[in-house]
Amino acid sequence: MNRSSFTASSAALSVSQLNREAKRLLEASFSLIRVEGELTNFARPASGHWYFTLKDPQAQVRCAMFRNRSQLLSFRPKEGDQVIVTAKVSLFEGRGDFQLICEQMMPSGEGQLQKAFEQVKQELSQRGFFDPARKRPLPKHPRRIGVITSATGAAIHDILHVLQRRFPNLPVNLYPSAVQGAEAADQLVAALALANRHAECDVLIIGRGGGSLEDLWPFNEVRVAEAILRSAIPVVSAVGHETDTTISDLVADYRAPTPSAAAEVLSPDQQALFDRLMQHQRSLIRQISRHLQQAQQGLDLQQLRLKHPGERLTQQAQQLTQIESTLIRLQQQQLIHAWKSVSQTEQRLDRQTPKFTQQALRLSQLRVQLKQRMESQMTSHRYVLQQTARRLNSISPLATLDRGFSLLMDHQGQVIQSVTQATTGDILQAKLKDGVLNCQVIADTFKETNPQH
Repeated sequence: MNRSSFTASSAALSVSQLNREAKRLLEASFSLIRVEGELTNFARPASGHWYFTLKDPQAQVRCAMFRNRSQLLSFRPKEGDQVIVTAKVSLFEGRGDFQLICEQMMPSGEGQLQKAFEQVKQELSQRGFFDPARKRPLPKHPRRIGVITSATGAAIHDILHVLQRRFPNLPVNLYPSAVQGAEAADQLVAALALANRHAECDVLIIGRGGGSLEDLWPFNEVRVAEAILRSAIPVVSAVGHETDTTISDLVADYRAPTPSAAAEVLSPDQQALFDRLMQHQRSLIRQISRHLQQAQQGLDLQQLRLKHPGERLTQQAQQLTQIESTLIRLQQQQLIHAWKSVSQTEQRLDRQTPKFTQQALRLSQLRVQLKQRMESQMTSHRYVLQQTARRLNSISPLATLDRGFSLLMDHQGQVIQSVTQATTGDILQAKLKDGVLNCQVIADTFKETNPQH
C-alpha cells in the first residue's frame, strides 16, 4: 500500500491498517530529530522503561524511552525538568498515539547542564572513579600514540602539528569518532574498545576542541567514563579549552588542557634528545680517551720491563756460571780446610804417646772417607751443573744458529718477527753462528700479495 492508493473510492481500511500505515509514513519521513520541552507525567515502571510527556506552552507529545537507553543516561531526570531529547518519530498502533521514541536525553540550558554535571561528578566520585591511586603513569617515550577524536575536527590537526614539530617519526593511530551529538557517546565507547582490542598503542588521547557545555556533553556521559576506566591502555583526556572540565578529564589517567598540550606532554623533544645524545657522546669519547691513555702508559711500562728471551737466557747462563764458580771455590776452601784440620790432627797425634796409635789409625780411615765423600759430592754437583747448562743451551736462541738458522734484527737491534716490521729499503742484520750479515729489504712480497694487511 502506498500514499497514492488512498482515494475516496478505495475499500475501507481497518483501524489497524490505518495506524500501521501512519506509523510507516511517520518513521520513513523523519530521521533522528532533537526536541526540547518540559517533562510531565513522568513514569518509571518496574520494567525500566520510561514514559513521559514533553510539552511547551502551545503543545505536547507523548514519549517513550526504553530501558536499554535510559540506563545509559548520566543524570536522573525528574518532573518539570527542561530537557532536549534525540528521538525517532513514531506511532503506537494500539492506541493510535503519536509519540517520540527517545534515544538520548540531556538537560536543556547551561544551568540544568551544570546541575547534571555536578550530579554525575558526585556519583562517580563516590564510586572511586577519580581516585588518584588507580591512575597510571604515562609512558616516558611512547612507541605509538592512539587518538580518539573526529577525523575532520581541529583537534587531530593540532595534535599532528605538534608531533611533527617535536618528534616527526612517532606513529599515530586515529580511531575516528563523533565528538558531539546523540551518537557521540556510543562512538567514543566503541573507539576506546577498538583501541584496546588492537593493543597497538602505548597511550591514548581522547578529546576535541572547544565548545559549549552542551557540545562537550558526550564527554560527561557515565558510559564514556566507564570505558576510560576499563581501558588497559593509559588515557589522556584533552577536551575543550583550559577552562573546560569534563567527567572524562577527571577519570582519565592524565588531564591535558588542550589537544595540543596532550601532544606536547606525550611526545619527546627531538632536539632535547639530540642534545642529550651529543652530551653522552662527548662524555664517552673522553672516557675512552682516558682509558686508552692509561692503557698505553701501562703498555709502555710493561715494554720497559719486558726483556728479550735470548737476553734473559744469557743473564741466567751468566748467573749459573757464577754460581758454579762460587760452588767450586767453596768446595775447594772446604777441602783445604779439611786437609789442614787433618794435618793438624796428625801432628798432634805424632806428639802423643803410643796409646793413641789406634786412634791415629781411625783418624786416617776417616780422612780417606772424607776425601771420597767430597769427591763424590763434587762429581754429583758437576753433573747437575752440566745437565742444567745443556738444557739452557738447547733453548737458547744462539743454539739455533749452530743448526743453520739466523736471527734477523733491525738497526736498533730489535728482533724482526713479522714482515710488518720492515719496509722496502730497510737495512737489517742477520746474525749467524760465526758472524753478522748486513741485508737490505728489496721488496715486501707479503704486503704486495696481501693488500688487506
